[in-house]
Amino acid sequence: MNVGRFAGLLALVLLAGCWPFKGKPKSDAPAPVLANSPRTIDSLWLVGQRAFNRGKWGEANNVFTRLANAMPVTDARHARLAFYRGEIDVAQGNELDAVRQFRRIADENPDDSLAPDALLRAADAYSYLWKRPELDPTYGQTALGVYQEVLSRYPNSVAAKRAEAKARELGESFARKEYLSALFYFRYKADESAVLLLRALVVQYPRAKIVPDALEKLVLAYRRLGYQEEVKETCNYIAQFHAGPRGPGRYCPPAGAADSVRTQADSLGSR
Repeated sequence: MNVGRFAGLLALVLLAGCWPFKGKPKSDAPAPVLANSPRTIDSLWLVGQRAFNRGKWGEANNVFTRLANAMPVTDARHARLAFYRGEIDVAQGNELDAVRQFRRIADENPDDSLAPDALLRAADAYSYLWKRPELDPTYGQTALGVYQEVLSRYPNSVAAKRAEAKARELGESFARKEYLSALFYFRYKADESAVLLLRALVVQYPRAKIVPDALEKLVLAYRRLGYQEEVKETCNYIAQFHAGPRGPGRYCPPAGAADSVRTQADSLGSR
């Protein structure tokens, strides 16, 4: 036998011995599940929803983070996924991360049915960061701007009605902040500064609940300053727009009771 031919046959035999024999696959064997297959994504979606509904924020966040990387860009659930992740961020105290998730929906998919609610929740997340009226109001002002954006972009939506109510609540907080600042000056009898803040409060937030208190301090500050004409004008305003259960008499007693008013003003100024 030719040596070269023998070597070739030997190589074929060796290769045949090394090749694994798998046999004919069973027809009823289950198909393999791919890592990002539609079935896997659907299963993860259900797991994430269950964890979210039970308030298991860490577990839900892990599942939704995995889904964000696994879902194809054409999947219609991307907006809902971002909404879920935004709500988880709010629940975990990560308000600025929540804003990014919510704004992504409203800015990238403005016609999506979730867009109005997402924009509303972005405003809510900003408002949660303004915890007390006396603190820096930057986040509160940003929240107010986003509530107004909801009203402008989606005026006929349910979210717009809620945004309008939330904006009124913020207005109360802004008015309260201005009143606390004015009260500081009033207590230390820096009446000119108090008057400036109180007048601005009444003009900017005329329907705020704190306005009657602000008008009371305004009248008393005017009396301490001796501004009788301003007292008269303010009392006329009170009689016309704020003659509620407390009545204008508390703010504007008769002119003959000037000494009593001065005593009252000094007493309130020391509180």
